[in-house]
Amino acid sequence: MSLAMTFDERYRAIDSRDPRFDGQFVTAVRSTGIYCRPSCPARTPKPANVTFYPTSAAAHEAGYRACKRCLPEAAPGSPHWNLRGDIAGRAMRLIADGVVEREGVPGLARRLGYSPRHLTRLLTAELGAGPLALSRAHRAQTARMLLVGTDLPAADVAFSAGFASVRQFNDTIREVFGMPPLELRARRRVLRPSAAASGAEAAAGPGTAIDLVLPHRGSIDADGLFAWMAARAVSGAEEATATTFARTLRLPHGPAWFQLRVDGASEAPTTVRRVRMRARLTHLADLSTLVTRARRLFDLDADPYAIDEALSRHPELAPRVAALPGIRVPGAADPHEMLIRAMVGQQITVAAARTALSALTEALGEPASGLGGEASAPPLLFPTMSAIAERGAEVLRGPAARIRALTGAAAALADGSLTLTTGDDAAEQRTALLAMPGIGPWTADYVRMRVLADPDVFLPGDVAVRAGAAAIGVASDPRPLTEWAARTAPWRSYLTAHLWRAVPPRATASRRRSRPDDGENP
Repeated sequence: MSLAMTFDERYRAIDSRDPRFDGQFVTAVRSTGIYCRPSCPARTPKPANVTFYPTSAAAHEAGYRACKRCLPEAAPGSPHWNLRGDIAGRAMRLIADGVVEREGVPGLARRLGYSPRHLTRLLTAELGAGPLALSRAHRAQTARMLLVGTDLPAADVAFSAGFASVRQFNDTIREVFGMPPLELRARRRVLRPSAAASGAEAAAGPGTAIDLVLPHRGSIDADGLFAWMAARAVSGAEEATATTFARTLRLPHGPAWFQLRVDGASEAPTTVRRVRMRARLTHLADLSTLVTRARRLFDLDADPYAIDEALSRHPELAPRVAALPGIRVPGAADPHEMLIRAMVGQQITVAAARTALSALTEALGEPASGLGGEASAPPLLFPTMSAIAERGAEVLRGPAARIRALTGAAAALADGSLTLTTGDDAAEQRTALLAMPGIGPWTADYVRMRVLADPDVFLPGDVAVRAGAAAIGVASDPRPLTEWAARTAPWRSYLTAHLWRAVPPRATASRRRSRPDDGENP
């Protein structure tokens, strides 16, 4: 599943209508002027008429429109943007989070350390489209999601998706999808399930409710995801059961609440499952950002076909992969919050960290107002970094040096002297974190795994990882374990997830770390 696939490899994928490649590239057909996802059921075009593009935006820029039959914009996101730590990968993660809509191309370029002109040149050369075109494609995807998944008036959809005017919205939808917005909405009942959203009603205004289906590839270990979330749910801001996870979240235009659930979550792992998101937002302009963060939290852009195939090659892991196909590495809905959670979890159990974070949220969290209509929604937002910096010492318990490290990190995040985003350079992020008092290698690498969705992070000093390794018959000392784990690159984050799941229950309940500068609470 590499970006370095040859033309012949891609052509064989579309000839077999292989859904594993949906979202990883698009197929443009010169004779029809349209582009499709690899699994499109239409007749396979002649090779001479085919051009492959890494993004739909590149196909748009080349003059193609989206296929009405397979709707390539509804495919899962590409896993390559997490595999890649270069400018293109970092830019795509920030564009998906809505940075261009909020800050413009200059803001995106500033975050990446380039001039707008040079960034445009880089992305055009690498992806076939510049940041404006990539953002435009992202707006079109959001608009399609709202048109198909809600009954919002078209004008509300236009502004919620980030368009400057209804006319711009209409022109873009016609150009990208080859039909006006209302015709696209009318077709939602005939779309195949993987391309359509749930069609729940939504009304504009404060506390707007949305119900959507979030596409993903292959199997998904839903039981594992929900168990992870339930063990770590922060009271007041999060709620988790064996089949659902819900939380409040601070977004650019105000608070939001969302709940993730998986149809058939209790059925066999190989059952086709649909991930559903129910949400209430203060302002619909935040919908695209919310969907992106929910997808990252549940690792929905992962490629389980490639991951499971690679890990299964190792005899020690093959039984684990067979038992848990589609394992995911939970991401982070808020990078700043993730750092605080990781630091609180240093040297204590998962349960103790949850208790401490719940107390912090109860004392310093803000009410999640403006989200009426969800009586069951958690009432609080996780505390701001400013609140933790100013008052965290009043609430946090433990060694004074550890509390100073936590409040110091929160202050650095609040005043901008420490940046932590999904678009960071991995090496620079790690260096910046290690320079902070009280943050050691485990925390820095764990944050990189969760915030950047880096698929190739390994934590050899983690007691739970070592216990899991011993449970599957692998040497558990850090040095030989690190050497053995190197065979599973570039999927060591997923190896880590499997080792966490392999920990015997008694070891899970009692594990601690002995290193004074770091933590073990995954």
